[in-house]
Amino acid sequence: MVGGGPTGLMLAAELRLHGVHVVVLEKLTEPTEQSRGRGLHARSVEMLDQRGLLDRFLAVSEKFQVGGLFGGVVKPWPDRLDTAHPYGLATPQPVTERLLNERALELGADIRRGCEVAGLSQDEDGVSVELADGTHLRSRYLVGCDGGRSVVRKRLGVGFPGEPAKVETLLGDMEVTEDPATIAAVVAEVRKTQLRFGAIPERDGVYRIIVPADKLAEDRTTAPTLAEFKQQLRAFAGTDFGVHSPRWLSRFGDATRQAERYRVGRVLLAGDAAHIHPPTGGQGLNLGVQDAFNLGWKLAAEVGGWAPEGLLDSYHAERHPVGARVLDNTRAQITLLGTDPGATALRELFSELMDFEEVNRYVTGIITAVGVRYDFGEGHELLGRRMRDVQLKQGRLYELMHGGRGLLLDRTGRLSVEGWADRVDHVVDVSEELDAPAALLRPDGHVAWVGEDQQDLLSRLPKWFGAATG
Repeated sequence: MVGGGPTGLMLAAELRLHGVHVVVLEKLTEPTEQSRGRGLHARSVEMLDQRGLLDRFLAVSEKFQVGGLFGGVVKPWPDRLDTAHPYGLATPQPVTERLLNERALELGADIRRGCEVAGLSQDEDGVSVELADGTHLRSRYLVGCDGGRSVVRKRLGVGFPGEPAKVETLLGDMEVTEDPATIAAVVAEVRKTQLRFGAIPERDGVYRIIVPADKLAEDRTTAPTLAEFKQQLRAFAGTDFGVHSPRWLSRFGDATRQAERYRVGRVLLAGDAAHIHPPTGGQGLNLGVQDAFNLGWKLAAEVGGWAPEGLLDSYHAERHPVGARVLDNTRAQITLLGTDPGATALRELFSELMDFEEVNRYVTGIITAVGVRYDFGEGHELLGRRMRDVQLKQGRLYELMHGGRGLLLDRTGRLSVEGWADRVDHVVDVSEELDAPAALLRPDGHVAWVGEDQQDLLSRLPKWFGAATG
């Protein structure tokens, strides 16, 4: 993996579950304290639970329920969202990275800091990587998890079409001298007309400041200055809140771009290397770790020699449309955040629609990713969806998925996974929450088959788990 952020670390842990030797190359010598991603949505919470990591995150995070947080429209959490974890976790990105880093190390990943990739080439047997210090490495596969300015993507020559940034926003953590009550009152007033403005208390007198920039920076890799923040705060709020002692300062635009291909031979792309979009809805970090969750078991199967034909290509087939939908919904949200009369009228209409429970549940499902369904063809309504955690007589479903294997949840007691027992667990149990006689789950929890006929099951197992053994 090139890149030791949440995406690369999640992928490293997933591969190590299957015994794949993993090296993570991260150019930063120390973990960053910048916290662009500040939360984990319901689907990411489910993934942590599926791998036995949720308790670690709950110990250092606060739960939140904000339904329909879409384009500045906030509504109560919807009833009957299809998940046993109807909440998100307020987890700063450095904490997420620390916990995922610990997990990857526990499983035996080799994480190397201060390693910047300068070039790469591939042939039919593997990938050669050149580091900035002249070191060369060789691997069977390489995954670029190295962010929106991905060196891996550029060296591959993969197109990154989309729209450039039209507006820019300043973001940073800093101390203030103004009274908190005054700050809250000013922010409430400004946000009546400017939803890209905010001052959020963090800890120890530090505030997360968000304010529109004056214009697009010529070089967006250069961090803004504290003077820029003060100038823009005074322009929008009439006060700079006495900001001082910044912890970190950054800027982001509303550009939306997506890699044309997520795989070129033995090199793959995940996370921001594959897609960039505005942070509206807090989807970026979540989208990346969900890419990794989809890819990990498939790449492990390829390395392990049991992957059926086309399994690794299904990563692009499944995740590229999901990424495209996130880009589209962030474009819609940026429109709703506008200050012109048309955007204001559209936001008011959208807010009225969100008062309908079904609309609220649908939109919340988009943001939290619990509504994602992969195209597995026609069939049962569960087909292609991830299975929510259900209660069984012998415990919870997700407790049985910590090893990252496939699972046949069988209510009939008549089915068998003989020939695939090294890749698929067979759990005979009854759950009133499962409205199906049996369901075959992939390691990422998505439903690959529903039914009760053994021959039908035998026709589906090879598609996802390769040829039978023994």
